Amino acid sequence: MLFANTPTPPYYAVIFTSQRTEKEENSYHRTADVMVELASKQPGFLGVESAREQNGLGITVSYWDSLNAIGQWKENISHQRAQEKGKKDWYSSYITRICKVERDYADEGQ
Repeated sequence: MLFANTPTPPYYAVIFTSQRTEKEENSYHRTADVMVELASKQPGFLGVESAREQNGLGITVSYWDSLNAIGQWKENISHQRAQEKGKKDWYSSYITRICKVERDYADEGQ
């Protein structure tokens, strides 16, 4: 996994935590890839990080330069369609959190 290359704070993070169902694995992965590609073209998008456990619990964090940019992404029609498909078929439960990143720091490794 690569870390998102975010700017100096402040910026915003949308944390999407979900529990997957066992339905339509292939279409889920294709749609997730398309959503990342579309989001990366959205004004204000800064990056994304995602992980999923074997039991289906997943966390995706997307980073944005403003609340307005997050709102514009939420209004994207392709994103809305993917959300509806997710609610219907892919997720047994989920929660979305929007946070302002005030500070970040990293250990770049050896």
